[in-house]
Order: sequence, then C-alpha cells, then structure tokens
Amino acid sequence: MQEYIPIIDISDIYQSDKSKYLNIAQRVDEACRHSGFFCITGHHILQEDIQCVKRLARQFFSLPMAEKQTINILNNHIYRGYSSHEMEQLDSQHSIDYKEMFDMGYPLDNTHPEVQRKEPFRGPNQHPEHLISGWTDIFETHYSNMTELAKVLFRIIALSLKLEENFFNDMFFESLSTFRVIHYPGLPEQHNRVVCGAHTDYGILTILHQDDVGGLQVKSKDNQWVDVPPIKDGFVVNIGDMMAMWTNDRYKSTSHRVLNIGQNRISMPFFTEPHPNQLIQCLPQCSDEQNPPKYPPVTCRDWLLKRFKTAYGD
Repeated sequence: MQEYIPIIDISDIYQSDKSKYLNIAQRVDEACRHSGFFCITGHHILQEDIQCVKRLARQFFSLPMAEKQTINILNNHIYRGYSSHEMEQLDSQHSIDYKEMFDMGYPLDNTHPEVQRKEPFRGPNQHPEHLISGWTDIFETHYSNMTELAKVLFRIIALSLKLEENFFNDMFFESLSTFRVIHYPGLPEQHNRVVCGAHTDYGILTILHQDDVGGLQVKSKDNQWVDVPPIKDGFVVNIGDMMAMWTNDRYKSTSHRVLNIGQNRISMPFFTEPHPNQLIQCLPQCSDEQNPPKYPPVTCRDWLLKRFKTAYGD
C-alpha cells in the first residue's frame, strides 16, 4: 500500500526553512500524478480533539431515529444535517450504500446576503445541540481546525504545481467546504458488502480521518481495489474532481469505495471546496496544443449542485 499510497510527513511545512517545502511538494506531486491518494503525518490536529468529535458522533448516531430526524438534511436547501442509511447513493447501478451521516459547512447566519437570497449551500448549520449539549462548539471548532489544515495542504499543492503559494487559499473565503461524520453500522452477516459505492469526490481535496476498523479501498490504474489501512495519527488525502479539472487530469480524482467488514465504523472526511462563485477552469500550465482543456469551465456552486442532485435525487 505504501508504494501506491505514500505516507508523507508534512511537519516541515510548519517551519521557517522554505527549502524543505519543495521536498514535500515534490512527493505530493508524485502521489497526485500516480494514484491521487496519499497519507499525511506531522499535521497539527490534536488526537484528543479528534477523539472528542468521534465520541459525540457515536453518541448522536446511537440516538433513536426520530430524534436524529429532527435535523434531517432534507429540511433545508443547503444539504446540512442528518442523512439516514440509504438516502445518499453514490453508485446505485452497482451497489446500495448503507451508512448514516451528519454534514456541516461554513456557518452563515440568516442576515448574510447569500442566505437572504436562499442560495444553495448557504446558511446556518443544523446542529443537534438540543440533543447533545456542547456539540455545536466542538464541531465548529473542529471545522475551523480542519480549514487551517486544508490551507496548509493547499500551499503544498500550489508549490507542486509551481503556482504562487496562496493561489488556492485566496479562493477559500467563506468556502463551501463540508465536514462530514459517517457511521457505517457493522453488518456481521454481510461481510465485504459495498456500503459506500465507488465514486470520486466532488471538490479540491478530501482530508479523511478513518478509525482503526478499515474498509476503505482505492481503485488502481489496473482496475484493482487496493486497501487503504488506517495510519496512526494520520489523515488520508485524495484529489477531488475540481482539482482534476484545474489540472486537466494531471492530478487524479480516483474512484474509491468502502466495504463492510462486520464492525461499526466512524469515518470523518473534510471535503475542501472554494467559494461558490469560484470558476473552475484549466490552469494555463496544464494544457497546450497537444493537450487542450478537457473540461468546460464551471462554478463551484453549479458543479456541486449537479453532483449532489445525482447522489440525493432531484
């Protein structure tokens, strides 16, 4: 696994010696070109914070369905809140997903102009504070911490593409990034059932914390499924569709899925996406006469709407 999905220590990016940044960027560039997946260690997200989020998530998912449904994701037009087990389907032609989820995003209050206009994805989060005291502060803090980690990774990606270091960070104002907690119930009688269908992620990068159960698989270039075992104190990072569009497929948005292995599993991806008005179009250095742009320009908002409607239905 390590050869196909390398483990990269990014701790030097937090130091002042910029000569070491390029070594990290080179390794990330190789991984993004090869598999579109890599694992990181040396980040600044505290394990005790992750464990606190997971503890509250387990408490929430263990509640009666009627209580969880009080924050149903379909209560609003911004895809925030709770999704029950078969609501989102990522590869319905080949498998039926079986997972439940909580989604949150960048919080905008009801006075924000975009919220007033009822724009997609824009508004306050639906937190189960009425069910679990302290949830909102812990989850909003974790969202902010993951946003800062995303900005660190964006700097590395920008350097790997020979862009100005803050190229992607400048697009990250009031972003559409989503933090999701997924509960995969253990299904002892359905070992190796696909519980999250094969798919690519929608955004720029996904930064995933998975527990120690396992089950994540990545599709290799020769169409084989490769296990991605958990890395202690690490995150799995993968390229999303928007980055593939920006780089004209120089960086790979790779299909992946999740298998049931008979135990309850908690997965916590942070999907990084820019401001909704950001235009996603091929970078100049990623195309030429022999390799013209493969994708038409599209705004972040329009691309996400298309993908969400496919997964949830119109």
